Amino acid sequence: METARVLDQGTVTAGEEQFLTFRLDGQEYGIAILKVQEIKGWDRMTPIPNSPPYVKGVLNLRGVIVPVFDLRLRFGLAPAERDAFTVIIVVNIGGRLAGIVVDAVSDVINVGADQQCAAPEYEGQQNREFIKGLAQVDGKLLIILDIDHMVNPETLDKTEAVASAAVAL
Repeated sequence: METARVLDQGTVTAGEEQFLTFRLDGQEYGIAILKVQEIKGWDRMTPIPNSPPYVKGVLNLRGVIVPVFDLRLRFGLAPAERDAFTVIIVVNIGGRLAGIVVDAVSDVINVGADQQCAAPEYEGQQNREFIKGLAQVDGKLLIILDIDHMVNPETLDKTEAVASAAVAL
């Protein structure tokens, strides 16, 4: 059964940004709400041959072919069993739609500039380009992601080209 949710973006006061928060491996992450198109329940997808392991395949979303990426695998985390809480967040990356698989969606929150800080720098860090910063919200540390840098544009191009060729057959 296919489910989708439209987000109520509520009100934002001056100096605040809204983020959709979600969980991956017990950690809270956030992405700018303006990048989120919709939230879709876990669904089967068409795998794309010769894709990176984190590319789960493509979905046909109301006539638009949408590549889907597993954030657990993209971040080097262990794969997890899909359950009733697993969702696909459909986001707009550079004017194109892409889906990201997360363990569960938490909430839409407002974060003030005074709650945000840059991620600390350290040697040997991986996936640093994905992190926009950190925020302290309700006693928890939220990792704010830069969704535009999370997916390589070349991967989007290749996935779309292969999916378009498959649809044409």
